[in-house]
Amino acid sequence: MFSKFAFKIFEESIIAYHVKDDVNQLFTNPHPKGEIAHILYRKNWIDTVQWHYEDIIRDPNINPEAALVLKRKIDASNQDRTDLVEYVDSYFLNKYQSVEIRSNATINTESPAWAIDRLSILALKVYHMNEEANRTDASEDHIEKCRLKLQVLLEQKKDLSTAIDQLLSDIERGVKYMKVYKQMKMYNDEELNPVLRGQK
Repeated sequence: MFSKFAFKIFEESIIAYHVKDDVNQLFTNPHPKGEIAHILYRKNWIDTVQWHYEDIIRDPNINPEAALVLKRKIDASNQDRTDLVEYVDSYFLNKYQSVEIRSNATINTESPAWAIDRLSILALKVYHMNEEANRTDASEDHIEKCRLKLQVLLEQKKDLSTAIDQLLSDIERGVKYMKVYKQMKMYNDEELNPVLRGQK
């Protein structure tokens, strides 16, 4: 199942990041270029770094200048994340391009890659909630609450994985079809963002 394969790649990325646990560490991808595993690993690494960016920027004592620099990094990270999602969808579009679409086929509310994007974030939630549920310096109440939350996340993982695999199966059988819209983000575009346009 693709969801199981993807989640394993996401876990691999998360564990590798936490060896140094540093947002500034060098990135290396163990998977060959051109393979979907390479794209999935890179996708999750971006999510993992951004997860920690979001922790850092919430420091109430953060220097305002440092916060602005970090906000720019988060913006760039969001763009990279979107680009990688589109690469994943391109992979599926290519994979299923010869499928004969049935006359009664329907479109899904989101593309496979955006569902996989949610699975990548969920892998991060599971990893960090598991950490919290196994802390030795936290209260029993905190640990119990985190264990209950972890159970919910694991149930969500099961449901989301099932939904992703069902969607891919439906696309492969022509029961559903893919229609991908490129993300037309306007705030980074000098021609579309009136603030940036006014500074040209």
